[in-house]
Amino acid sequence: MDIEFRDLGRMGYKETWDLQERLLAENVQVKSAARIAGISDPLQVATRQYLLFVAHPHVYTLGKSGDISNVLISESEMKERAVSFYHTNRGGDITYHGPGQLVGYPILDLEKHYTDIGRYLRNLEEVIIKVMAMYGLKGERSAGETGVWLDPDRKGRERKICAMGVRCSRWITMHGFALNVNTDLSYFGHIVPCGIAEKQVTSLEKELGYSLPEDEVKANVKRAFAEVFGVDVIDPSE
Repeated sequence: MDIEFRDLGRMGYKETWDLQERLLAENVQVKSAARIAGISDPLQVATRQYLLFVAHPHVYTLGKSGDISNVLISESEMKERAVSFYHTNRGGDITYHGPGQLVGYPILDLEKHYTDIGRYLRNLEEVIIKVMAMYGLKGERSAGETGVWLDPDRKGRERKICAMGVRCSRWITMHGFALNVNTDLSYFGHIVPCGIAEKQVTSLEKELGYSLPEDEVKANVKRAFAEVFGVDVIDPSE
């Protein structure tokens, strides 16, 4: 099964959000037409699947059920620091996106894979865990907390390296994961990341002690994504 890969480079959050909404809506229309035509086999429905990579300018995003009190910075301070803010329709609470962070937005038709959001999130986590292992780091899950961590069971040492939040409509996914690669972690100091107090945020750069080539990390994430989801990730530009 083919997944189309698009590297969007640096793109504003709202512009990327609009793109995801458009791709999701196109797939929902395809599904509606297939249902009217009596096509019941999901593999025969001509939905298109994508893996989008992007780096956003500085932005805080709050999930649909997030608590605004986890935003510790005023609107005027955000403007001074050139940070945008969006209340989004994904799951999860508050997080930060910015330069040096790899954000991945899979637009998948889960009816072609499995109709299980929990399993989908665990597989996204597995992608990042595999990538971390390539760098000699042990990525782990934290009970009841979506995302990927280091030392989640060592009180005072818990460090989140990848946040996740998704939306799903008619089993079409959008939003996704944010892996801190060479991220300026100081921006997390103005929020309660993911609504989880008293736990740290980290990056590959901080854990390894050196800046990583971001194209290398992207290639590793693509490879791990293909392996975990059992798909071919195809870049039309190559």
